[in-house]
Amino acid sequence: MEQREPSWGRQFKNAIMLSPKIDDDNLIIDDVSCYEALCHFCSITWKVIFATIPPVKWGHGWPAFFTAMALIGFITLIVGEACTMIGCVIGLKPTFTAITVVAIGTSLPDTFASMKAAKDSETADAAIGNVTGSNAVNVFLGLGLPWVIACIDAAANKDKYPGGNKYVTPPGALGFLLFYF
Repeated sequence: MEQREPSWGRQFKNAIMLSPKIDDDNLIIDDVSCYEALCHFCSITWKVIFATIPPVKWGHGWPAFFTAMALIGFITLIVGEACTMIGCVIGLKPTFTAITVVAIGTSLPDTFASMKAAKDSETADAAIGNVTGSNAVNVFLGLGLPWVIACIDAAANKDKYPGGNKYVTPPGALGFLLFYF
């Protein structure tokens, strides 16, 4: 029970400590590999930061939810600013840098999920469905949802836009960015 619903102190211990895994069914101890140790030490800062989230059993999970959302927003702000600075140093346009970060941020988790699905399945159907489905959702929501929000804003604030209530997309690199995304 302590593993499924750890206390706040236990969360910090789990974030910091590196220990072997015990298979509950066969009582076999799996030693820590060099790769696991390297990954642990590279991500220990993130583990400790996210250990500050209150346990889920407190307040029906609401404090944990709001704390996690605040941390995700804060880290997104840091990553966005870091990518903007890197793009500025390299000499990339902000739109190109942003679309690169969005493409990596949305595709990298899907890549690992597809890899896991391909390893666990005999036919890899789940992996193919995951790749095509996630990319379709990323493109259609990633481009369509902001566009719909901009059109609704343009219809609500007619005096703010030169075309009246029409949202006009300026000509430019949208085709290239869509291809790149």
